[in-house]
Amino acid sequence: MAFMFKFTKDQKIFNIGGVSIGGQPGQLPTILIGSIFYDGHKIVEDPKKGLFDQKKAEELLVKEEEMSLQTGNPRLVDVNGLWPEAMVRYMDFIAETTESPFLIDCAEAKVGLAALKHVDETGLTDRVIYNSINPSTKPEETSAIREVGLKAAILLAFNKRRPTVEGRIEVLKGSGESEGLLETSEKAGVEKPLVDVAVLDVPDPGPVSKAIFLVKEEFGLPAGGGPHNAIERWRQRRELDPNMLLTGGIIANTMPVTMGANFILYGPIRKAPEVYPACALADAYVAYCMRQQYGITPLTREHPLFKIF
Repeated sequence: MAFMFKFTKDQKIFNIGGVSIGGQPGQLPTILIGSIFYDGHKIVEDPKKGLFDQKKAEELLVKEEEMSLQTGNPRLVDVNGLWPEAMVRYMDFIAETTESPFLIDCAEAKVGLAALKHVDETGLTDRVIYNSINPSTKPEETSAIREVGLKAAILLAFNKRRPTVEGRIEVLKGSGESEGLLETSEKAGVEKPLVDVAVLDVPDPGPVSKAIFLVKEEFGLPAGGGPHNAIERWRQRRELDPNMLLTGGIIANTMPVTMGANFILYGPIRKAPEVYPACALADAYVAYCMRQQYGITPLTREHPLFKIF
């Protein structure tokens, strides 16, 4: 089976806000990351001011936490914000409502800068992951990351010019034309880089899974991705039988797990009930194999291997 391997490179394990991420397959459960307050999220009433239905938001977070406790897969929360004021409001809500570390998902530099300023003012540095440092990240963003002392960030290996497995590695390492994301993040003071290998096309869960393997084999860093994006871009999805669409999403999210993924950005947080059990089962299969073949055992009794079997 595809997951019957042990990486030759020593695998880093980072602790971010009490959540451990990284390592060899079978050591730690896959971290699952659901998105909230994203563009089009129905609970958002005013995306500019950050007004939303707090009761529904809390219900989504509580349900996801229940699934996390049930399966043994830790969760991070991907907090999306389109406007500075909104992002700050969302961050405060997540920080007060949960104990989980969370990602500040900023598509524009002005939002990221406002979020970083708020991180510094509120002392949330140890709980926050910047999402993301990528080829389009502005110098003022990386400078702000260093100034506030943020240590964790997603490195988004997006390569528009070369959208291949090799292209993703190139973005991390850099070329004669541009600085690599690993160097950029190091200059920003990031000590806990998490590599998102970037979904670029509908069939990309295959290349994404291979890219995760190669990132871990070459750099030993925690790696993962958002394979749900491939399903969302599938134009025919609205014509598919609901069971087929559900199956497609499960396969897309679990395939990277068998190739060593340490985290999965699984899309809208409402999908937690379908994603957590599937990824937990994949984790359990991987862990059982690794224990049999390599003597690698889970580092926590909360691993899905012990929750499921």
